[in-house]
Amino acid sequence: MRLVIVQYAGDYAEAFESLAKGGSETYYAQKYCVDAVTEMAKRAESVTVICCRTPKFDDRVLENGVRAIGCGFDYKIDPQKLIELIAQQNPTHLIMRTTIPPVFNWAIKNTIRTIAVFAESIATKTWRNKYRNYFLSQYLNNKQIEWVGSYGITSSLLFKEIGVKADKIIPWDFLLETNPGSLSPKTIPADIKKIQLFYAGSLVQSKGVGDILRAVAKLRERNNISVHLKMAGKGEDEFFAQRVEELQIKDCVDFLGIVPTQTLEPLMRESDLVLVTSRHEYPEGFPLTIQHALRTRTPIVASDHPMFKAHLKHGINSMIFEAGNSLALAECIEKVISDSALYHNLSVASHSTWYELRLPVKWAELIDRWLDDSSESKQWLFEKRLASEYYNQKLSP
Repeated sequence: MRLVIVQYAGDYAEAFESLAKGGSETYYAQKYCVDAVTEMAKRAESVTVICCRTPKFDDRVLENGVRAIGCGFDYKIDPQKLIELIAQQNPTHLIMRTTIPPVFNWAIKNTIRTIAVFAESIATKTWRNKYRNYFLSQYLNNKQIEWVGSYGITSSLLFKEIGVKADKIIPWDFLLETNPGSLSPKTIPADIKKIQLFYAGSLVQSKGVGDILRAVAKLRERNNISVHLKMAGKGEDEFFAQRVEELQIKDCVDFLGIVPTQTLEPLMRESDLVLVTSRHEYPEGFPLTIQHALRTRTPIVASDHPMFKAHLKHGINSMIFEAGNSLALAECIEKVISDSALYHNLSVASHSTWYELRLPVKWAELIDRWLDDSSESKQWLFEKRLASEYYNQKLSP
């Protein structure tokens, strides 16, 4: 077996070497994913991880025997060059972790055993999106693409919506814990004078970072309340640092950079609200930020992104505002911090919401079962399809 794994971003070589030296995870389940690929290498003739977006081209074999290739692409992927790199590995098995239709077409034509394991959603609004999605669904429904794994139920339903057969879709989950922990529900003083906000994620416009900064500026106009915002992540750092200066909120915004995963939940727990502000154009799966926040019982203020609405309910387990509307975001924050009962109820509901999000299929197990190819594993995968009775029950109102 010669296995090739293609992903859009996330430098496998850099992650492996950092963790091997005792470095901290930079996102949840990073070590789990790196170690899972190491285990795959023990059963295969070769395993190659190809990452599309890297600062420069890089090709090396790591100490665990995995070949890591960084394509050196920026935002624009060159499908033909990517296909050439895949073909050079002469794969018998292909795992696609990103939606690049020409690669699926190549795999079908060359009868390569293939599965998709997506962690992002797909855009469906424009005619260009619909045109692309039609052909993508046709490729994914081909018998050569054996399974279409998608992160979470909402994202899985979106692939069904564009025409992928529910019999082929397997929703999967990253979360490895069996319970959300023992933290108690939180309260907030009725006369609170200072609020702590927290954001974790990429610092880009499509994640709503600019909306957060404008909302902070609006909240600061109130004389009777002090606002402090902590932002964990990297991206368009210089741009947003300039926006902070322009909005005159530098003294109440801290850019933390990338923080070790084990510090994320303590940072959320000490905050009053966690902000998840993605605009609709951002291809969310279901952010791990939400999962972490639910575990800490810190109430969430989230945008009305399509990937959130199936699980986050306004006034029940979160506060929801219109994506891209900084005034609506500021008003949502004001409402929840000024209503002690509402704040407490959102915190109480967090753990039951966390349980509702749990799925029986984990990322590595989906891949391992497919590679195993035994009758038992085939039956296991068959039972985990979106079309199965399990999901009919989970999706019933």
